[in-house]
Amino acid sequence: MSDKPVIGFIGLGYMGHGMAKNILKGGYPLQVKGHRNRAPVESLVAMGAVEAASPKAMAEASDIIHLCLSNSPQVEAVIRGPDGILAGARPGLIVIDTTTADPTSTLALAAEMAAEGVTLVDAPLGRTPKEAEAGTLDAMVGAEEAVFEAVRPVINCWAGTVTRIGPVGSGHKMKLLMNFLGAGYSALYSEAAALGAKVGISPHTFREVIGPSRLGSGFFQTFMQYVCDRDEEAHKFTIANLSKDIRYVNAMATEAGVMNVMAGAAKHYFTHAEAIGAGGDFVPMLSNHVGALNGLDMAAEVKKGR
Repeated sequence: MSDKPVIGFIGLGYMGHGMAKNILKGGYPLQVKGHRNRAPVESLVAMGAVEAASPKAMAEASDIIHLCLSNSPQVEAVIRGPDGILAGARPGLIVIDTTTADPTSTLALAAEMAAEGVTLVDAPLGRTPKEAEAGTLDAMVGAEEAVFEAVRPVINCWAGTVTRIGPVGSGHKMKLLMNFLGAGYSALYSEAAALGAKVGISPHTFREVIGPSRLGSGFFQTFMQYVCDRDEEAHKFTIANLSKDIRYVNAMATEAGVMNVMAGAAKHYFTHAEAIGAGGDFVPMLSNHVGALNGLDMAAEVKKGR
């Protein structure tokens, strides 16, 4: 029987499956709870995980629970629900929330859970599902030093870079700053590519010039891999998810009393894409919608430039 803590994992989507798989590879007993998609649950059970009947049952059987969900309302429901984590938690349980979440919600949950002897750690993620499968994600951790050291061996199973940002809540704040840049880049690249196409500069030329310059980046590379090569697998993060994140950024700025013209501007492109039913598109596809707003078919522009 393993002397390692029992780990729970709720949320087995694009990122969660790889993270959970790497926890298993690290030798930890693992309980999992999926949603509608059975494939990742069955994959992990075949590797040795045990499927939990509910978050409550998982809390009763686990020492550390990971959450990898889409937004704060989902996190709140999983923790506070009648069959949720707090309903089955015992003192000493640690919950690691890797969701990109609203820090205001995170801090409220942390206080509520602490009153029950449960510790909340926020550890949102950087990078993509590819790194999740490889166990080389970035983790931005909000926790007291002693708690951070206690959970770090487990986080090391799925993260290549682990940074303690500060106390609980600070990881989610840092993640919002990161995703603010991602949303801003997406809007900027989309608008620049559309403007270029309108004045006779093809997306291919745009990529060829910017990519190797000081303005290039990994984000630019995967974004333009879709724009130019139409590779839908290059950057698998939905417009709806990043739209949620930029809303949280704007809310954080409002609460802090900070003027946020750039975040407000970026938000509108994402809001538009969601409004026309394109929230399920991946982020680089925002370029198609910005192009359409300017009378351009970006797929056709790409073909013309080849």
